[in-house]
Amino acid sequence: MFVTREKIRLDSAQTRLFENSWGKEIFEKSVVEKITYLSDGLKIKGFLAYPADVSGKYPCVIWCRGGYGDAGATDDFTARGLFGQIASWGYVVFATQYRGNAGGEGTDEFGGSDINDILNLVPLAKELPFANEKLWGIEGWSRGGMMTHLTLTKTNLFKAAIVVAGIANVKRNAEQSVFMQKFYSQKMSDLKVENLEEFFSSRSIVNFPEKLSRTTPLLLLHGAKDNRVSPRDSLDLSQKLLELKIPFRLVVFEDGDHFLRGQKDEVNRLRKFWLEKYLKEK
Repeated sequence: MFVTREKIRLDSAQTRLFENSWGKEIFEKSVVEKITYLSDGLKIKGFLAYPADVSGKYPCVIWCRGGYGDAGATDDFTARGLFGQIASWGYVVFATQYRGNAGGEGTDEFGGSDINDILNLVPLAKELPFANEKLWGIEGWSRGGMMTHLTLTKTNLFKAAIVVAGIANVKRNAEQSVFMQKFYSQKMSDLKVENLEEFFSSRSIVNFPEKLSRTTPLLLLHGAKDNRVSPRDSLDLSQKLLELKIPFRLVVFEDGDHFLRGQKDEVNRLRKFWLEKYLKEK
C-alpha cells in the first residue's frame, strides 16, 4: 500500500532545463510523484508516474534502477524525465529505490529479499483507478537488468520485459570489469557476504535461465563498447533463451557505451515499440 505520495514540482529554472533536456511535451503530458510504500513491512522509497490525462486506464510498467545503495539512486529531476517519458507514452510507471536507500527502511541486498520491493509494487495498482492492473511490463538497466531477470523467475505476470546493459553473469563482471572490480571490493563487505561463489551464482541468470518466465518476451539492448557490464552477458543469455525457446530480441549497438549515450533516439524507439507491441490492447 501507499504510505505517502507527493508530486515532484520543478521551479522555473528547472522547468526550462527539463524542457531543453526532455521536451515540453513530456513535461505537459505526465505527472511524477515521490512515493513511500510498504514492502515486507518496510517503508520503501520510490516513484509513481502516469499520464496527465487520467480519464482512461493505462498499462503498468515497473522500472528497476541500477547501482547499489544510494549510489545510482534516482534523483527527483531524473525521475521527472525518465518516468515522465514512459508515462507520456501512455503507461503508469512504478519504480523502487530498493530497501535501505534514499531514506527507506531495511538493507539493500543486491538481488536478495529486495526483489520483493519490485513485486510489492504490483498491488499499488489496485489503488489507482487509471491503472490497468491486468497489463504489466518491466524494464531494468545494469543492476536493474539483473533485478528484472530475477523477478522474471518468480512470476509470469509480465507481458513484456526490457533489459539494457543488464548483468547476467555477476562473477565474470566482478573478475573482468575494472569498474565492477572496484564496485564489488567496496560493497561486498557492506553486504557481509560469507560465501562469495554462492552469492555470485544465485544472482546470475545464466546459471538458471530455465527458471525465467516462458511467456515474457525479452528485449535485450547492449553496447558493444560497454566497459562496465560485459556485452557477453547479453550474448550468453541470448543463447540460453534460444535453447529454451523463450521469445526475445537482441540488439547490440556497435559504438554503444554502458549508458548508450550516443544511441538515445534508437533506444527510445525500440523500448516504446516493445511496450506497445505487447502491452497495448488491440
